[in-house]
Amino acid sequence: MIRRSGERRRKSTSLLSALICALLFAFPVALFASSTTPGLRADMERALKDEGLTGAVWATVTPDGAVAVDAAGVKDARSGEALTPDNRVHVGSVVKTLLATGVLRLVTESRLVLDTPISDLLPDLVFDNPWAASDPIRLRHLLDHTAGLDDARFWQVFSLKPDADTSLADAFIGDPSLLRVRSRPGRRFSYSNMGYSLLGMIVESITGERYERYLDAHLLRPLAMNDSSFAFVSQVGPQADARLAMGHFEDGVTQAAAPIYLRPAGQFTTTAMDMAVFARFLMGDGSIDGEPFIDAALLRAMGRPKGTEAAQAGLLAGYGLGLSRRDRHGVIGRCHDGSTVGYRAMLCLFPEQHKAFFSAINTDSETADYGRFDALLIRALDVDAAVPTLPGAPTDSIADWEGIYVPAPNRFASFAWLDTVLNFIRVRWDGTHLHLKPFQSDGRVLTPMGGLLFRAAGGATTSHVLLRSSDGTRVISDGLQSYEQVPLAKIVPLWISLVAGLSGLIYILVSGVVRLLMGRLAPSRALFVPFLAVIALSLPLPFYLQQSFLQLGDATVASVLLAAVTGALPLAMVVGLVFQFRRRTTGVIAALDVLAMLAVLQWTIVLAGWNLLPFRLWV
Repeated sequence: MIRRSGERRRKSTSLLSALICALLFAFPVALFASSTTPGLRADMERALKDEGLTGAVWATVTPDGAVAVDAAGVKDARSGEALTPDNRVHVGSVVKTLLATGVLRLVTESRLVLDTPISDLLPDLVFDNPWAASDPIRLRHLLDHTAGLDDARFWQVFSLKPDADTSLADAFIGDPSLLRVRSRPGRRFSYSNMGYSLLGMIVESITGERYERYLDAHLLRPLAMNDSSFAFVSQVGPQADARLAMGHFEDGVTQAAAPIYLRPAGQFTTTAMDMAVFARFLMGDGSIDGEPFIDAALLRAMGRPKGTEAAQAGLLAGYGLGLSRRDRHGVIGRCHDGSTVGYRAMLCLFPEQHKAFFSAINTDSETADYGRFDALLIRALDVDAAVPTLPGAPTDSIADWEGIYVPAPNRFASFAWLDTVLNFIRVRWDGTHLHLKPFQSDGRVLTPMGGLLFRAAGGATTSHVLLRSSDGTRVISDGLQSYEQVPLAKIVPLWISLVAGLSGLIYILVSGVVRLLMGRLAPSRALFVPFLAVIALSLPLPFYLQQSFLQLGDATVASVLLAAVTGALPLAMVVGLVFQFRRRTTGVIAALDVLAMLAVLQWTIVLAGWNLLPFRLWV
């Protein structure tokens, strides 16, 4: 009887606790809003000053459902007006989590199915997919960034041509290569802003409405995110909002927002409070006022990779349905970061602990340590430290994985040559640890966790896995980027080509200047035309300095001139070689001239083969 009475009391207590939690999460968040502690605000202010950033807003969610919002710094560096918690901000790619949630709402309503081929949803688009017969691109692949599509082209992001009402389809018109699939759909993560823009088109196709209008009405309003919108909002012009904080770059340089072609992937205006509301919903059971809104199983699947090579090989790290699994600062969360013109943002959830944070900083800096702000918010929330995975014995064949690896696929298809030649990693096994040494950054030391799984220093769980692709190629993946092993015979010639080409350019430039000063560079000289072509490479620079960086992808005087001078470079080398052979000049200098021109010519041919010459930013 005593035991039963105790059981009844425990059950009653559990039911009461559950009821209290349910009530807390059901009430409007404003009832539990407060400011963060003075200590956190002081830390954030100090971090902003140290990192040279303008301002920040943030929100935290605690297990009792309480929300704290705050701000530090200034709204606009020109006026010095203080940034406040209710100022609106831009979040860049954090919108992908919101757009994914909107798609999951349509899935819950049975208006969409995750495994539906995209060709059924957008029949007017033609994908160049070598695996279409067995592996078409499906809705899930777009949500997971595993469709194998390119990320973006310059003109899709940096252009002043689109306006707030430009058709989403305009981002995919005129170039079949835009929809070329570079890896088997579903198998590898490859971040794609194009893919999420296609999701916006799918929402429009299914609902018959502009995706902005539909999601504002059918996602944001039910969630009580009344200060948020998918629509374009700027600090200036017809869509200006006085509450929107100005974007900045280094040294307080201001930059207002501008429309882009790929707006579903990066356009969203919100407040810290609204993002706290959103975070609380994602950590709940998917219901609103007791009514199912999004299938709870779909919410739980966010941040959990599914179906990729890495996931099937046992790696937990990766991306799923709009969130990534993030192992940083001693904790593991489901997060999404974002950057856009003048802004950086971060949303992180810790669903098992019912804790979350959001931050938006109205400065986009290339040198600031934004992770410092994440660490401060994690500490303020007192997020439980992740329990480290214990090391395990590796397989006996780890040494076989040593070698050179290149991104496969790389993020931007247009720059595949650059990533192959300059962003490779060298993998080395010392008998106890695996060493990854990128060409352009510090190396990482991985600890074996058993089999072919490894953990990076500072992490709590497995971060990398070694695997073989379907064709037997060795692959190393961290869940968010895969690298394939390449034979030295394939990559060394590319390195030699680069070094030879650059050496030839430098020789022609220096030698030409010396001869010009000595009066020995007449038009009849073989090096005259090549020297002019090399000098001409600097002609676009003053025109670029005169235009906005937002026009980098437009066919402006600067970009057309750049295409012209880079396209003329190999022709100039041919002209110089013809002059040289016709004159039949001999001697060491003549031989060096020929070698330099040949070196530049071969490099330009290689670059043309990789679609980098002529260099056209508007394609």
